[in-house]
Amino acid sequence: MDHRTLSSVDLSKAAWKKSARSGGTGGGCVEVARNLPGVTAVRDSKNPDGPVLLFVPGEWGVFLHSLRSGDLTA
Repeated sequence: MDHRTLSSVDLSKAAWKKSARSGGTGGGCVEVARNLPGVTAVRDSKNPDGPVLLFVPGEWGVFLHSLRSGDLTA
């Protein structure tokens, strides 16, 4: 899937789930939709009409691995 295909992803059927690590204090809240064909969508739960990041499966796996291993820092 390339960027032209990603730009045409229909997000209207996205089943958004808030991250278990998102606190209820208004901090960094992330929602993920993994039910869309060929992509994982990520958005800020405080701004549901704002931008959405789209990851193809390989990219999503690398991103999660980097988070879990501590390779990404704030």
